[in-house]
Amino acid sequence: MEMDGQDELKKPSVFLQLLAKFHAGYFRISMSLCGQALLWKILKQPIQNENSLRRTLRLLPNTAFLLLWSLALFILVSLSFIYILRCFFHFKLVKSEFLHRVGLNYLFAPWISCLLLLQSSPFKALIPNQILLWVFLIPIVVLDVKIYGQWFTKGKRFLSSVANPTNQLSVIGNLAGAWAAAVIGWRETALCMFSIGMAHYLVLFVTLYQRLSGCNSLPATLRPVFFLYFAAPSMASLAWTSINGEFDTFSKMLFFLSVFLAVSVVSRPALFRKSMRKFSVAWWAYSFPLSVLALACNEYAKEVDAEAAHVIALLLSLLSVLVSLFLMVITVLRTNFVIPVTPPQPAINSDNSSAEP
Repeated sequence: MEMDGQDELKKPSVFLQLLAKFHAGYFRISMSLCGQALLWKILKQPIQNENSLRRTLRLLPNTAFLLLWSLALFILVSLSFIYILRCFFHFKLVKSEFLHRVGLNYLFAPWISCLLLLQSSPFKALIPNQILLWVFLIPIVVLDVKIYGQWFTKGKRFLSSVANPTNQLSVIGNLAGAWAAAVIGWRETALCMFSIGMAHYLVLFVTLYQRLSGCNSLPATLRPVFFLYFAAPSMASLAWTSINGEFDTFSKMLFFLSVFLAVSVVSRPALFRKSMRKFSVAWWAYSFPLSVLALACNEYAKEVDAEAAHVIALLLSLLSVLVSLFLMVITVLRTNFVIPVTPPQPAINSDNSSAEP
């Protein structure tokens, strides 16, 4: 009886078990919702020669956008608070995540969410945007030094051995920072972030394209992250448009690349068959790339001013909204699949839990 009592005392509480299962990959939920909020804000903005479909979207009540933005803010703050608690109670697991080849990349996700939320904000911030931007950019630069420095120095983690589709989140973080900096008029900062992101995107894209032995060890459950292939050039197109002030030839080239990669990924449904058998937080990897692609297509449609381009942009936007709504509903209905109560072993957690996008 005494031994049973001691075992009960040593058994961790449900709260600590949930913290043990939580990881940075859950920030893809906030990243997706913040991307949706920005998409809704841009779709409601008036443009020249808008068609009837575009005018219909502007009839949507502002309350819907405010609710979506508030939900995105609430989810981001909640996830951030939970992750801070995880750092306090399970620091070893956080350290393992920081050393994991997949989990490390998702540490960019909260800062990408903050940058998108800042751009989509319908309110005047109490803190100047310039200060908030520095707060969001500095962690991205620190992570850049950590990750990119290992790629070309004597670090143990060579790119050819750790490269996987989630590495593109580091690129997206730099490009999102460049986009946000260009919007507030920091052109030099935007160019700096854009050049860092694009230089490493070219290296990463070529490495992933070669499909080296170290790049093919991504679990089947994480294959939704293949959608990040077209999220990176879409974000680059948006960032360069803000820096240059117009959707020029280079922006179009990046947009066309993202469309080609999107068609290449979507045309292979068998690739995602195993990952779709059981719901997991990895499914949220579908939403954000579709939102960014819809944003880039919207900019392209405004530039070429063609009816077909506007229709495609609206269809992509509608698809992005429907996917996000589906993910929100199924996440609420299957909460037990999102964060299982059973705690993992520390060694397993560093490989699987931290890697579930």
